[in-house]
Amino acid sequence: MPQLLRVQNFNVSSDGIGAGEDQSLESPFGLPGAERLFAWAGATASWPGRTDPGGSRGLDDHFTRDYARNIGAEIMGRNKFGPQRGPWQDHEWRGWWGDEPPFHTPVFVMTHHERPSFTLSDTTFHFVGGTPAAVLGQAREAAQGKDVRLGGGVATIRQFLDAGLVDTMHVAVSPVRLGHGLRLWESPDELLDRFHLEVVPSPSGVTHHLFWRK
Repeated sequence: MPQLLRVQNFNVSSDGIGAGEDQSLESPFGLPGAERLFAWAGATASWPGRTDPGGSRGLDDHFTRDYARNIGAEIMGRNKFGPQRGPWQDHEWRGWWGDEPPFHTPVFVMTHHERPSFTLSDTTFHFVGGTPAAVLGQAREAAQGKDVRLGGGVATIRQFLDAGLVDTMHVAVSPVRLGHGLRLWESPDELLDRFHLEVVPSPSGVTHHLFWRK
């Protein structure tokens, strides 16, 4: 089986926006209201951060469970890892996720400012430069035959789409307009020259967009 590069459970608004431009420690998504894009996943029974029983079963829960299936490594942009820009002032910052990151695989953080790798629980973060193809090569080697997840954010996914490296993509479109911010697309139809698309509405109000390479 080929190793796929998969975008899993990426969230955008109805106007195609995945995050804002003013990210900070106090505003991880850089835009007021952007956290509403994740509400569908947080309501499911399989949400990793759930601390109480219950949660929805069904279509949304299926996608929450599918997030980690056959994933051996993750690639993310530096803005997903943290709010810092430019050279690292120190190495104290170890991500938004505390001592138990949700990835459980090697993670390759794309950055122009490399720093030493470190491990938290069963997740090792590597800080790498290079082209999307070069970073994907490193992640595939670390994944040991499993697929690689492309975690975002928007600019990173666009880089890999423009390089023709994405094999499958699941984007959850929430019925929320954000108006401005970092836009994944003007319309999902922009990708139809390269991908098949199936659109699956959920009772939660989210519409799941499933792309696979032609």
